[in-house]
Amino acid sequence: MPYMFFDKTYILVIIGIAISAWASSYVNSTYRKFEKVANKKGLKASDVARMILRDAGIREVPVQEISGDLTDNYNSHTKILSLSERVSESRSVSAIGVAAHECGHAIQDQVGYMPLKLRSGLVPVVNFGSAISIPLILIGAIFFSSTPLLVTIGIWCFALTFLFQVVTLPVEFNASRRALAILEENQALDDEELVMARKVLTAAALTYVAAAIASLLQVLRLVILFGNRRD
Repeated sequence: MPYMFFDKTYILVIIGIAISAWASSYVNSTYRKFEKVANKKGLKASDVARMILRDAGIREVPVQEISGDLTDNYNSHTKILSLSERVSESRSVSAIGVAAHECGHAIQDQVGYMPLKLRSGLVPVVNFGSAISIPLILIGAIFFSSTPLLVTIGIWCFALTFLFQVVTLPVEFNASRRALAILEENQALDDEELVMARKVLTAAALTYVAAAIASLLQVLRLVILFGNRRD
């Protein structure tokens, strides 16, 4: 078992962690930078969210405040848009950008945006695959000579996480594009503020790119590790 945890391929995991940590740090620093800038119209992020939903003809989606730091989300199953305490009552450009982004997801749901449907459908499959992947790989590793198929299946199950991250990318980028277009159309933010909001949303998008890269590196490590063991 030490072979599995102390090998040269572990550098791939370290690289993935470093990339994710950098992306997280970057989005937090970018958010904090523009969190200090209040929008010139004095609008609260929650009010902007309700305005966007109303203008999009979405009446059945309530906007609620939830605990946590940047835990903002739109749930396509419950049809609820949730804004974190840090965002909901804030008048900052950062908060309005985040709120508009979540509204972008609500609009995706309304128009039947296919990548969003695909991502939602993948959730139970990915959860199941993630749960059984490591046990399968460990069992296959212990009895590798007689059951190599278990390791292969385990790696494919683990790879579902990477697939989910890849599908997430167009969903998140599209939501940000919709958010910026709506903020410009509704004139909630002026040109200077839109530039700031774009920087916040771009930084946030990088966290999803980082997650996809980290997942890919983990899959590659498993492939390299067990591919070498076959030789």
